[in-house]
Amino acid sequence: MALKNFAFKVLSTDNYARCGLIETHRGNINTPAFMPVGTQATVKACTIDDIKKTGSEIILGNTYHLMIRPGVERIKRAGGLHTFMNCKLPILTDSGGFQVMSLSKLNKIDREKGAIFNSHIDGKKFYLSPEESIRIQLGLNSDIVMIMDECPKKSNDYLLIEKSMNLSLHWAERSKKAFGKNPHKALFGIIQGGLFKDLRLKSLEKLLEMDFDGYALGGLAVGESQKEMFLVLDCIKDYLPSKKPHYLMGVGTPSDILGAVKRGIDMFDCVLPTRSGRTGLAFTWQGKINIKNKKYQNDNTPLDINCTNLNLNKYSKNYLNHLFNTNEILGSMLLTLHNINFYQELMTAIRENIKNGTFNNFHDKYIDKL
Repeated sequence: MALKNFAFKVLSTDNYARCGLIETHRGNINTPAFMPVGTQATVKACTIDDIKKTGSEIILGNTYHLMIRPGVERIKRAGGLHTFMNCKLPILTDSGGFQVMSLSKLNKIDREKGAIFNSHIDGKKFYLSPEESIRIQLGLNSDIVMIMDECPKKSNDYLLIEKSMNLSLHWAERSKKAFGKNPHKALFGIIQGGLFKDLRLKSLEKLLEMDFDGYALGGLAVGESQKEMFLVLDCIKDYLPSKKPHYLMGVGTPSDILGAVKRGIDMFDCVLPTRSGRTGLAFTWQGKINIKNKKYQNDNTPLDINCTNLNLNKYSKNYLNHLFNTNEILGSMLLTLHNINFYQELMTAIRENIKNGTFNNFHDKYIDKL
């Protein structure tokens, strides 16, 4: 039986906000979509079965971490990343460029060789060229592959950001050539250019000429304010291709997501719900809760009275406070699952309000609350 080709269609709009459907041979993804992050072939503190029960339809894997441990050849021998981690959901893998910037203390960027860096685990030297990044992602057998790009830190240095953007465009061409023809997979381009409108538009223009299956915005969530991030989205929203998915990488808080959906973004990923869950911070429709706070020691109400999924309401704030203050791992597991479930409840509500033409009211109600 032939594999289903990757496809995307917009189903409804409310101003710039869009409801769409990504079709893959592993299943469909309703957009706007949030992708839980499975850095090391696992969404931390959660089973894949529980991730599916939250309504998650796609997860993200990390090229940098998986190439270091356990290595792509080991995963290939196991039958690919889906088989390795027992995941039937579609998987998007990032290119590794962000982690080269953020994790490696010793790295060098070479236009032709790519990123030359030392592992943050044992100092071993690695070479990650555009071709190698694509080879690794195809070896992992991911469904959505990202081009290799350079992700610079936030900077007001125009010439520095321009040089980085041009390098990313050079690598984009090489990534597309290395990807070849894989109609049942997708290759996304990554728009760079920092906080500079003209560079963002130039980057997008050149990527559109290369014709990718989707377009991501990189180089954000690197220290800029939410206002600065929204300004970047405002400057580019009229130029993003209407028939391709738009992906904002590494973002973000619930209010980040609301503001980005308002500006035409379809896909998100972020470690925030899982990382926060492991440290005692819960996201709810009433706002954020630090469950380790002493005031919850006598609070026998659930985290979120409106949550009806996964029986999460049977655990009180009092009990969760106890778990965190005694360093019991169950606390991290329950709060992480709660947070991912909340994010998926948020995405469902966003989609419903776009379909109903009420998204702006929904946005205004929650943008400062969540």
